[in-house]
Amino acid sequence: MAASLRTPLVMGVLNVTPDSFSDGGRFLRLPDAIAHAEGLIAAGADIVDVGGESTRPGASPVSTDEELRRVLPVVEALAGSVRVSIDTTKAPVAEAAIAAGATLVNDVSGLLSPTAAELGVGWVAMHRQGSPADMQRNPSYDDVVSDVRQALLALLGRAAAAGVGEIWVDPGIGFGKTAAHNLALLSQLGGLVEAAREGGATGVLVGTSRKSFLGSFADPPRTDKLATDERFEGSLATAVWAMTQGVGMVRVHDVGATARAAALVAGPLQVGAPG
Repeated sequence: MAASLRTPLVMGVLNVTPDSFSDGGRFLRLPDAIAHAEGLIAAGADIVDVGGESTRPGASPVSTDEELRRVLPVVEALAGSVRVSIDTTKAPVAEAAIAAGATLVNDVSGLLSPTAAELGVGWVAMHRQGSPADMQRNPSYDDVVSDVRQALLALLGRAAAAGVGEIWVDPGIGFGKTAAHNLALLSQLGGLVEAAREGGATGVLVGTSRKSFLGSFADPPRTDKLATDERFEGSLATAVWAMTQGVGMVRVHDVGATARAAALVAGPLQVGAPG
């Protein structure tokens, strides 16, 4: 499938958590969070995704009050300079973040479309099997590509019926999937993009950045996994692959390189275009 000729959007990750898998604890202080966000914006982020509760495998939930304490000052500080997404599964957090200026709800639970509809903001529906506490214990599917696609289309249909005007669907790479499941989903992204478009979605969002399955691939092969900070090449390669399959947004930690790649894919390369 030919790539979209519109530059894919780049969503920069900003975790204000002590336990996120890649950058937990680095941006807990408000000045550090703001400085990092400013760096993401300068590097080309179209959206900054602010999260106050880790969703890594094995993560423990946090209270609503604690999540609000972490995210609201950051959302308020950023809302005037960049589009802000709130990464949450809690309706009260989404509502407060939207009141503070967020305009997109990045929802790994798939349950917050009524909140997005009521408040007139965009919504990301992500597929997840299980919860962070147990999702990687033994993920299993009859057909991962078909199962994920059908689940996302059902979420899309319900959100559209509820009145959400901007709906992104996300196959949930690494959320209740083995490395083989992740690779199968990535290899068939073009079909998901087409189905989502036919279903009325704004687009497909994909997040592979620094995820553990990328640590399984190295040349020469290794018996141990690549560390989180050694997964840049895999993160960029999978983001570019997603772009060439028509994905409209990628969620990444390494914004600068990804934004430059997005401009190249959609501009001079025009992958799949004649001439």
